[in-house]
Amino acid sequence: TALILAVLEISLSFDNAVVNATVLKGMSPRWQQIFLTVGILIAVVGVRVVLPILLVSIFAGIAMPAVIELVLRDPQAYGETLHKIHPEIAAFGGIFLLMLFLDYIFRGRPILWLDNIEKPLIKLGQIDRLTVVIALAALVAATGFADDSHAASMLVSGMVGLGLYLFIKGVGDFFENREAAAATAKSGLAGFLYLEVLDASFSLDGVLGAFAITSNILVITAGLGIGALWVRSMTIHLVKNDTLARFRYLEHGAHYAIGVLAALLLVSASREISEVVTGLMGIIIICLALADSVRANRKYGRPQPQ
Repeated sequence: TALILAVLEISLSFDNAVVNATVLKGMSPRWQQIFLTVGILIAVVGVRVVLPILLVSIFAGIAMPAVIELVLRDPQAYGETLHKIHPEIAAFGGIFLLMLFLDYIFRGRPILWLDNIEKPLIKLGQIDRLTVVIALAALVAATGFADDSHAASMLVSGMVGLGLYLFIKGVGDFFENREAAAATAKSGLAGFLYLEVLDASFSLDGVLGAFAITSNILVITAGLGIGALWVRSMTIHLVKNDTLARFRYLEHGAHYAIGVLAALLLVSASREISEVVTGLMGIIIICLALADSVRANRKYGRPQPQ
């Protein structure tokens, strides 16, 4: 069962590893090591155990000690309660990931994958705060289709996701403009926080899916923990082997997969969507990007590292 959960986590987070690598490659070896050590502890215990308990306490209106007792005494009831607050979880994760996708797709870059789509979008990206307007419109649309009992809390959760993304991105942008020697540690911290929130956005849906397979908390933690460790190891592998530079469209594919995942999360607030569909969509898009990268390398040669 733990191995099945590990595969579930990997399938949902494979594109996460590629996006992580784009952030991690600009961080110092020290912060890369912190990401793999302290980060895995946060990922397994913080994101996959503590955070769901905190969310149940906030959105289900249950005191934290009572939620912990529920986890220990009746994990099945805890899993059912967690599923009931899925719309709020979907709003937070969906908006955070949507902002990540929009910021990428509207930003100019030297290599384009789908020229006919990306060129017009890059021009549109010159409109100030367009990403925020689109994210807010998507959030309002998602709450409009959701059950009335979840609408208000979904708006709050989505706004928290949006605010957190803008805050972390703002901190990172601030330190990028400072002297590199003085800002390395602080900018590394901003990147580390960004990666942890990104991991949470990807992983909460996996926690929900895990309870459909088993209600054993220890098995869920072990399975999702194995998957989380694999994703982090894959991220380090991509960075050390300069994979993103060798396969020119891999980063594009990961961000498109994130855009699809964001849309599916927001839709799942009002419609049931299988985790299998979510995982397969990401893998298919990344495989297409990888195949196009191989073809382009044969035709034009490998791109020079940026």
